[in-house]
Amino acid sequence: MPNPHAHPRLRPIEAIFVPHPTFGKALLLRDGEGIAPSPVAIRGDLAPIVSCMDGASSMDGIARRASRIIGRMIDVALVSRIVSELDAAYMLETPRYQARRREVVAAFAAATERPAHHAGGAYHGDPDELARYIDEACLQKAPREGGATHGRMVGLCAPHMDLWRAAEGYGHAYGALAEALPPEVDTFFLLGTSHAPMRQPFAVCDKRFATPLGALEPDHDALVFLASQSRFDVREDEYLHKGEHSLELQVIFLRHLLGDRPARIVPVLCGLGDAQARGRDPQKDARAESFLAALVELVERRGARSFLIAGADLAHVGPRFGDPRPLDAAERDALQARDAESIRLMVEHDASGFFSQVAEDLDTRRVCGLGPIYTALRALPGSATGRLLHYTQCVDPVEGSIVSHASLAFVA
Repeated sequence: MPNPHAHPRLRPIEAIFVPHPTFGKALLLRDGEGIAPSPVAIRGDLAPIVSCMDGASSMDGIARRASRIIGRMIDVALVSRIVSELDAAYMLETPRYQARRREVVAAFAAATERPAHHAGGAYHGDPDELARYIDEACLQKAPREGGATHGRMVGLCAPHMDLWRAAEGYGHAYGALAEALPPEVDTFFLLGTSHAPMRQPFAVCDKRFATPLGALEPDHDALVFLASQSRFDVREDEYLHKGEHSLELQVIFLRHLLGDRPARIVPVLCGLGDAQARGRDPQKDARAESFLAALVELVERRGARSFLIAGADLAHVGPRFGDPRPLDAAERDALQARDAESIRLMVEHDASGFFSQVAEDLDTRRVCGLGPIYTALRALPGSATGRLLHYTQCVDPVEGSIVSHASLAFVA
């Protein structure tokens, strides 16, 4: 039997640098796909060992390459130990990981409910505490402007960070929705980022979404229509919904605001496939365009009953995301100006312009909301325009990394 560690390959997982009580700085590996049960921390100065695990290099080769990068001799035994630890944690592409993935994916496929995965972490797990926090820390902090949307509200862009850091952004977004949600709306199209790599351009989820405040049911008819019109299997990546927070955080606000009002959701993760990976106009990608055209048609069919919500953050910059240092004041101003241009294109409902502008610096600004925002701009009614409600740069108080996000209302 071939040695699965002979040429170790790291899975496509999230790797960020974080402060660590023992190491000082650590490379934190997190599995957005949810197969690995917990993150793994590697001493920061040993990060090149992990980056050399490309599936082509032997352990001897990794040791030699890492030694040149780090500037001191790295022993093969150290490489072997790290490889064993990562395989034990399901972070490597090995038969052990593949077997585990089949088990976990099958279990999720058989379930009828998508659990509240981040309850007790990104937000309160206790329903009373959660409802109180949404009301007091989020909604009550937003300005009450009464009719400020100047038209019929048809869509929303909201953050997808944890509630603790993005309370004000959520408050502006969902405070506006609480004031202006049209009474006939009963179908919410939820468009989110997948923080794990997707095999297909989009992924729907045909499961009830649980929250501490109660569940929201999927719109099965809408999901069947999207599946029938798309040139790929829209449920191939359904499993990625299991641990994804970008939609879960929208669902808790919707559940709180709707109360007993009947409504269904259409949950969609938006990766845009090759179009986003290559910075190519999604209209030139037959698979992505087939889904987008179906979504546009579905929203038009539902008419006034439809409402679109993009759970989307903007920039991710600084040491946590691989940059050598935090941004200085001038660079933060430049980032804000760059974000402002993205927001202007959102306000003007310019989907193609937004995609092109964000794609220009996707590798450095790392706008994780490109997929859901572009999809929302494509699916919103043609007459819709946006209004900026809130923008901020969330700065890590320890190492200075930044995640920016904006809250917008769309009216027609």
